[in-house]
Amino acid sequence: MSKLYSDEYARILKGRRVSIACREGILRDHGPHIVEDVKHLVRIGVRTILFHNVAHRSANRRILLDLQDRLPDTRIERIAPEADFYRSVLDASERVFKLIFLERKSLVDPEGRRINAITTEGARETIDNFGDLINNANFKSVMALICRRIDEGHYERVHILPARRHTIQHELFTIEGSGTLIANNFSETFRPVQGERDLAVVMGILKRYRSLGFIKPRSKAYLVAHRENIFVTLIDGIIVGCAEKLPVDDETVELGALAISTKFRNQRVGVYTVNSFIEAMARQGFRRVISLTNNPRLQDLYDSLGFVRESPPRYARRQARSPDVAMFHRTLPDVL
Repeated sequence: MSKLYSDEYARILKGRRVSIACREGILRDHGPHIVEDVKHLVRIGVRTILFHNVAHRSANRRILLDLQDRLPDTRIERIAPEADFYRSVLDASERVFKLIFLERKSLVDPEGRRINAITTEGARETIDNFGDLINNANFKSVMALICRRIDEGHYERVHILPARRHTIQHELFTIEGSGTLIANNFSETFRPVQGERDLAVVMGILKRYRSLGFIKPRSKAYLVAHRENIFVTLIDGIIVGCAEKLPVDDETVELGALAISTKFRNQRVGVYTVNSFIEAMARQGFRRVISLTNNPRLQDLYDSLGFVRESPPRYARRQARSPDVAMFHRTLPDVL
């Protein structure tokens, strides 16, 4: 399991309502894991609601009693088995910060890749491709209803997760996530790191990219020693990306250690981070920015943002330190 950042993420969730919805078969197969995750939310001060549609049969008596006994601080709402489970949950009268649907599989794109985060507009644009992709034939129409409820302000965040051990903790308290987040009102911030907690999260993000071979290792001691040059991007107050300022000469700065949490891929967080870095460096008086990467995603990003893919002679010494890595450069805008 990926590293949990409970303290950092709990600050956003403490005192807020989070609803978890799971159908009878999923609760039957994964009940202990679901209960464990809900109890973790309760321990950090989250106000939890659990929706299920377990039928009142003698075979289910143990399941219902376990929910009451093990989740005394969670409000448990039973949906009648004959009712439309998803519409009943989505029509609940009160507003909650997060609504989590536990399903059999992840929501994936047509190429089979998990969709990490998507806006309602993005969901509508690709909704015809969803179909049975989470092994539930009814979920295509559910997606349309989810989008409408978010647009109406009924829910701020809706998560669709594959039911398994620690799936809720993995989605809410790790950098990578475990399912799909649907939301519109992300607030973005770009600033220097602040304190040990920031550095710990940056280490986690960089570790993921280092394992893929796209970023050179940076130890904790290195980050502490160069903390004044480390910047972070936050979504809703949570760090999801980072960048490093590496001065080359009086006019040039290198953009290094650019990494975005996999949870927020395809949400233009990389665009925001690069543009914010460019603006910050222009304000500091730099005239050009360079960056070296063999990461295909970052190369496409630089191409889309007007960077030139070449290695100018004036940066030959820098290129020599990474001879097999492509260099990109761009002139910075004037600051009024």
